[in-house]
Amino acid sequence: MDDYRRVADMVAADIRAGRLRPGERLPPQRAFARARGIAASTASRVYQELAKRGLVVGEVGRGTFVRAAEKPPSPALAEPSDARVDLELSYPVVPEQGALLAAGLERILRPDILHAALGPIGVKGTERAREAAASLLDAPGWKPAPPGVLFAGNGRQAIAGAVAALVPPGGRLGVESLTYPVIKGIASRLGVTLVPLPMDEDGLCPDALADAHRKAPLGAVYVQPTLHNPYGTTMPWQRRAALAATLHRLDLYAIEDRIWAFMLADGPAPLASLAPARTVLIDSLSKRLAPGLSLGFAVVPPPLAGRVAAALRSGGWAPAGFALEAGSGWITEGTVEAVGHVKRADAASRQRIAAERLAGFAVRSDPSSYFCWWDLPAPWRAETFVAAAGRRGLAVTPAAAFVVGSAAAPRAVRLGLASPPSETLARALTVLAEIAAGTPEDAAVD
Repeated sequence: MDDYRRVADMVAADIRAGRLRPGERLPPQRAFARARGIAASTASRVYQELAKRGLVVGEVGRGTFVRAAEKPPSPALAEPSDARVDLELSYPVVPEQGALLAAGLERILRPDILHAALGPIGVKGTERAREAAASLLDAPGWKPAPPGVLFAGNGRQAIAGAVAALVPPGGRLGVESLTYPVIKGIASRLGVTLVPLPMDEDGLCPDALADAHRKAPLGAVYVQPTLHNPYGTTMPWQRRAALAATLHRLDLYAIEDRIWAFMLADGPAPLASLAPARTVLIDSLSKRLAPGLSLGFAVVPPPLAGRVAAALRSGGWAPAGFALEAGSGWITEGTVEAVGHVKRADAASRQRIAAERLAGFAVRSDPSSYFCWWDLPAPWRAETFVAAAGRRGLAVTPAAAFVVGSAAAPRAVRLGLASPPSETLARALTVLAEIAAGTPEDAAVD
């Protein structure tokens, strides 16, 4: 009765010892049965047992393969640990995407296409890539022209190229008073001064932008109208229209970050649709697909195309040819949209977990977002809460990481919901709720 388990144990030992390596294909079941001197039905049960143990994975039409090594287990949340449950970063990866992406690699592995993909590529990419990117970025009320699409290695590099093109060293870049932390590092490296601009519940205030520009000219403004990071809020159409009118009146350019906008399938039209001549739109593939595959897009008004392209080149921010070819294929074949559909469902599920486990607390977000903003209850300050969470093996981001300038940071933290498995996320949020319900003194005792 247990013969199949003994054979499975032998194969498992070969995998642990490295005699069978991750990605190696096992023989067809009949060939395996002949080699081991067992019945074909027993071989089938061996393969099933190995799959249950997470040691192999079957792919329809291709066979059975040794699985890549599993990630180490999550820490026990009730005990202090050097290991962390990561609620800082938000890189969503869903189980379904591996199979979806694998199917799209067959074309690029053709020798002629692979040879071209491994060669150098410029920031203008290829005609096929520009057509694919334009179709991906298409939104209600706006369709980018393929010749206006430029490429970078990732979204951060695309942002850096836009800033470098629009704001000279020593110049001023307007940003929301709480903003994506990476823009602070980019500005510092480029010698650009960030000017924090007030926000309200609808987002960046156009009058505040005008006031700041009158005091001292801005080179541009960086803004996240859709699923703002860290708040997770989305600017309504009326505010976008007012902001577009302000850009035209001030003769000012905006850098519109839409890297998270794919999570809102029916979101508002981009700012670029209302101010196409005044907006550089930025997007990327890393959040849509996976952090290990990055490709940045910049949709640029024609008069700015040369400046942004030159900035990308001089910064060494051109895309990799393989990523450009693979990404273009996944876009054209519908894989990117299929993965996005799965991630939208995953984010909604995680937001429901957060709403349940943090009920009664002042948490703001969007049901489609992979993160949320938590205004902490008194007497907690962000720094003491982050420290208390760290002692329980949980990593969260304090509000200070998002603050621009010398303003006092809110008593708040941002929670990234994407990284841990859903069950771990639920337990982690329960622990955070327990911490918040107590006091810093209680947490120090724990």
